[in-house]
Amino acid sequence: MSISCGLKLLRRNCLFSRLLLAQTKDCYRTCLSKGQRCVSDVPSTEVWKSSQRSSGRFCFSSPLSLGEKITSLHITSVGPLPHRCAGSTQVVRSIRTSPSFQAAPFPLFWIIVKPVQKLFAIIVGRSIRKWWKALPPNKRELLKENVRTNKWKILLGVSSLGVLFVVFYFTHLEETPITGRARLLVFGKEHLRQLSQMEYSMWMEKYESKMLPETDARYQLVKRVVGHLSESNKDIPQVSALTWAIHVVDEAEVNAFVLPNGEVFVFTGLLNAVSDIHQLSFILGHEIAHAVLEHAIEKASLVHFLDFLSLIFLTMIWAICPHDILAVVGQRIQSKLQEFIFDRPYSRTLEAEADKVGLQFAAKACVDVRASSVFWQLMELVETIKGEPKLPEWLSTHPSHENRAEHLDRLIPEALKIRERCNCPSLSGPDPRLVFRLNRQHLLESYKAQETQNSINQDLSKTKLDFPHT
Repeated sequence: MSISCGLKLLRRNCLFSRLLLAQTKDCYRTCLSKGQRCVSDVPSTEVWKSSQRSSGRFCFSSPLSLGEKITSLHITSVGPLPHRCAGSTQVVRSIRTSPSFQAAPFPLFWIIVKPVQKLFAIIVGRSIRKWWKALPPNKRELLKENVRTNKWKILLGVSSLGVLFVVFYFTHLEETPITGRARLLVFGKEHLRQLSQMEYSMWMEKYESKMLPETDARYQLVKRVVGHLSESNKDIPQVSALTWAIHVVDEAEVNAFVLPNGEVFVFTGLLNAVSDIHQLSFILGHEIAHAVLEHAIEKASLVHFLDFLSLIFLTMIWAICPHDILAVVGQRIQSKLQEFIFDRPYSRTLEAEADKVGLQFAAKACVDVRASSVFWQLMELVETIKGEPKLPEWLSTHPSHENRAEHLDRLIPEALKIRERCNCPSLSGPDPRLVFRLNRQHLLESYKAQETQNSINQDLSKTKLDFPHT
């Protein structure tokens, strides 16, 4: 979602509460022809047909509340979904919103020891500096001469230490499920299960009062989508091994994440932001992919390995820098370099992999995979409308909305082939990506007109307050 940190995932406020609230009729006139569905509402498979027979459909400018939108799906009338891909895991190999990793599970021992390690490195480095300054000049020269005499032995010792790190790295490589990518895993899966339970307790305590009951239509919607995704991909051992539990949080935040133990958390802000059930299916497929591919423990393993290596550089910084202030600055620079050179690019790689596998999961569930890139184009449109500054991608743990949409567009042809191999019903209606592009300018113009009208109304209200006697 982390979606992860992550959907670790999107900003607060959804598109539909702001776009064209006063332009409902105009939206329907933008459809390609009379009787066609609205911009992003292009249901094209029989899988979801029974859930969308109502005339009330999701539209970019729909003024419906979340409850009305969910009710319009007639979720309670959805019977057993008729199709499930029976292909093997090999089918998926042909082709991978949470919290993103801000809450990634770490072994308890590391949580306690990690700050102690850094403090120990600082103390050792500072002690070396003070010891060196306290040495008489003649002893300093003698020590330098000994270093020059034994430089090859010292170099051999340092090289041996480097070899140990390399050996440790390659002996802890494992193959990522589904994609087959080699990755570093330092922690065991037992630690992952224990810490997942701890994290689950933390989130439940935080949102206990905001959990929707199982009888709520929004809960039933998420349960139906997750159930269909897991059923359609149960030929994958990592999917069938997990028991999926649903938790819908009544929060405006546009977010969703899946813990490594299969606990699914979805915020109502996300349900209000997606345009149709196909987009929701892809997003949940993305978050399920994070859990199936064990991205949390992979990320924790890499951070732990890099932190251990950084202790050597941290000790050197505090030993070499002549003053504590310079050492603090050097430590800060070293930390930022590690973050922007290793941590953030790696997180973006995991997000891209989750997009790829999540798209496969959605394709095997006979979802209209073309809606996946439309969602991120919508998020980009939100940023444009709100005038939010677009930071460079290298500053983020997630790919930019634009690059994410382009990446998915490149993956969609292969995902469509997966749908065909799974004997899914053919997609009907216009491509939602094309429809979105045709209506994007109209949405922007309508929003600007609405903003202008709101500004005028505010000015009039202010005038009335200034002259109450009128």
